[in-house]
Amino acid sequence: MKIAIAGTGYVGLVTGVCMAYHHHHVTCVDVDTEKIGLMRQGIPPIFEPGLTELMAESSDNLEFTSDYKEAYRDAEVIFIGVGTPEKKDGSANLSHVFEVVRQIAETVEHDCVIVVKSTVPIGTNDKVEKALRDNLVHPVKINVVSNPEFLAQGSAVHDTLHASRIVIGAEEKEAGEIIQRVYEKFDAPKLLTNRRSAEMIKYASNDFLALKISYINEIANLCEIVGADIEDVAKGMGYDGRIGSKFLNAGIGYGGSCFPKDTKALHWLGNYYDYEIKTVKAAIEANENQKLKIIKKAHKYYESFSGLTVAVLGLTFKPGTDDLREAPSLVSIPILLDDGAKVKVWDPAGSRNFQKIYPVEIVYCDMIEEALKGADLCLIFTEWEEVKFLQADDFKMHMKKPVVIDGRNCYSLDTFENTGVLYDSIGRRTVK
Repeated sequence: MKIAIAGTGYVGLVTGVCMAYHHHHVTCVDVDTEKIGLMRQGIPPIFEPGLTELMAESSDNLEFTSDYKEAYRDAEVIFIGVGTPEKKDGSANLSHVFEVVRQIAETVEHDCVIVVKSTVPIGTNDKVEKALRDNLVHPVKINVVSNPEFLAQGSAVHDTLHASRIVIGAEEKEAGEIIQRVYEKFDAPKLLTNRRSAEMIKYASNDFLALKISYINEIANLCEIVGADIEDVAKGMGYDGRIGSKFLNAGIGYGGSCFPKDTKALHWLGNYYDYEIKTVKAAIEANENQKLKIIKKAHKYYESFSGLTVAVLGLTFKPGTDDLREAPSLVSIPILLDDGAKVKVWDPAGSRNFQKIYPVEIVYCDMIEEALKGADLCLIFTEWEEVKFLQADDFKMHMKKPVVIDGRNCYSLDTFENTGVLYDSIGRRTVK
């Protein structure tokens, strides 16, 4: 099929490349001409494992343009994959979605299906369809389908090609069948439902995972108080098939572009209809508190950070991405700087983006050893494989005072027994 994709972020670009891989002719549209130039050279503007290779493999079926009129004019299917960032009140900002809707309405010259892949509040697809039909320049038939994405940054290509499920929300049978044909070569369970149910599946899924993360972090905090070990507790819970072992890794909270935004958006939507989802509200509050956990732990060993050299390992909210959105490092590092610490950071993907926020206040290191050298304190925010490979001797050899606070439980406690390194993690006893 001839497909156009609006937006070339994590959702739009990965979707477009994977569609091209399955032999659809895909045109990706973005207003950023610099990004378009990069992609025409086979360079993705985002850090995502496997994406560069798949772009090269699918290049015969891929085009990139900033000319939306040319892209949308005779497309059979148009995917909307633009961002829906959080507003100050927690609601979703849909301005980018409706800007694309305006462009489509003035441009399309043939019957087509519009697919909203962006994460949008329940009922948005209805508004999109009305806006399109009210503003069409040409007498064509338009149907709108909800097709939420379930990809995770760092594994987005795999999550799209080998999806856990493909949800298609359509009000008209024909439109749903067209999108089923689009996904014909994708080996995944396909659920055909109505639009509002599809929209709710996205929020309900993400918010449930956020609840699970916040819950295990709360249990981890209590484990520290009562003397239990969160690793064993989580393992014991995970053996129960009704619970499962995924998303039971205690740490310093979730971040990224999905969980924080989607929990706040669903909480806002409930309040809009005078219905408070108390569990989601609690997850939001617990996660915000958890982001400060690593600083609170550090204060057990240093009353003030003034004059200290602090090594920070990891800046991004998770490994495998350069995304800093809602990363716990963004909460803790300003506190360190305000208190007078010298901060040295290492991150294999996120440093460039962090440098846009703190261009001169922080020392950016290319090697972990460089960040650790002379440090009085080491804080681990991201569980990169390079960090997990470190041994106790690495900290002892390079640090001035080997105090390590691990916000991601990268190591077993045995690693630090009788080594002279003070190791404090989440939900476990401290090794001295």
